[in-house]
Amino acid sequence: MRSLRLRSILITALIASAATAVVLRWVLVPRDWQRRAPAPLSSLAAAPATQLALSPDEETNIRVYNKVSPGVVNITTTVIEYEFFFSPVARQGAGSGCVLDLDGNVLTNHHVVEGALTGDRSALEVALPDGSKYRARIVGTDKQNDLAVIRLVGAPKERLHPIPLGDSGSLKVGQKVLAIGNPLRLQNTLTVGVISSLGRRIRTETGDLVDNVIQTDAAINPGNSGGPLLNTAGEMIGINTSIFTISGGNIGIGFAVPANTIRRVVSDLIREGRVVRPSLGVEGYSVDPEWASRLDLPVSSGILITRVYAGSWADKAGLRGATAIAVWYLEKILVGGDIITHIDGKPVASLGELRLALEGKRPGDTIQVTFYRGRTKLQKAVVVSEPARQRRLQF
Repeated sequence: MRSLRLRSILITALIASAATAVVLRWVLVPRDWQRRAPAPLSSLAAAPATQLALSPDEETNIRVYNKVSPGVVNITTTVIEYEFFFSPVARQGAGSGCVLDLDGNVLTNHHVVEGALTGDRSALEVALPDGSKYRARIVGTDKQNDLAVIRLVGAPKERLHPIPLGDSGSLKVGQKVLAIGNPLRLQNTLTVGVISSLGRRIRTETGDLVDNVIQTDAAINPGNSGGPLLNTAGEMIGINTSIFTISGGNIGIGFAVPANTIRRVVSDLIREGRVVRPSLGVEGYSVDPEWASRLDLPVSSGILITRVYAGSWADKAGLRGATAIAVWYLEKILVGGDIITHIDGKPVASLGELRLALEGKRPGDTIQVTFYRGRTKLQKAVVVSEPARQRRLQF
């Protein structure tokens, strides 16, 4: 009887506890909990109803890309070479280019199309961003500035989108720039950066010096060569030509030939097929402090003239080549010629720097040449001219 009473008490306590839990749940949970369906799991990752507004900087990038990218082309060079057993093998190279006008002229780098200069065993193909492809022929190249112009064959004008050429003379370090090209054959790739420095001097793949080059940190990789460097107005302020790299990839140091150099060179290439520039008219070698000491020269830097070409500006100015032969470390060298130290007041220490000093000149321009004859410092005004057939004056 006693156990039956305990069991009744226990059952009553359990029923009371259950009733209490039900009441508490009913009070704490909203009344419409039964009408609410659980949210599907996929809704947690759903896109927001509205897209975030673009920043002014992003809008600039998009505007410039949409404006210019239709005028950036992909250039493929195919060259037929022969293996050891004279089996023909096709070697391909690729780069970028910029449409210049509705005549189909395209600007690129000399080193991009250099392989196509070999003649019938090579071919140039240009792919436009719309997917159409055309053969191209070389109009003219300028190895010294690593520039070239090619012309599309049979490209309709409506498919061509020329890129406007800007002014590189007013650029500032820190100014935003954009680069479009085809790195690693990835057509119309956009990268963004700033102008890191101005007035750089670089040496091209062919060994020539190029002055007033733009340095940028916009990512430039193999295949970007020949593509435009742009300002925020969508104007081409330079053409990407090379990178400084240790690993073979981009490390944020790229170089572009400035627009003002492009403007001068391209007009000559299209009109003449070559660049019209004054002749040097001399041969020589660089003077350094060691040579100056051993040869008892009056200066420790400059160009010692060894030979002068007949009819050149140097010949007309009365500059003289070597008058004697000296032996240095069992090597015969020509000595006794005039030593050029300055052109228009700017020092020149090598034939490369002498070419740079004349780079912006046109036939008929006058330059001031400072040189030493013996230990006497002289200066002459010289009217430079385009080279004709020249005969080298022998020592």
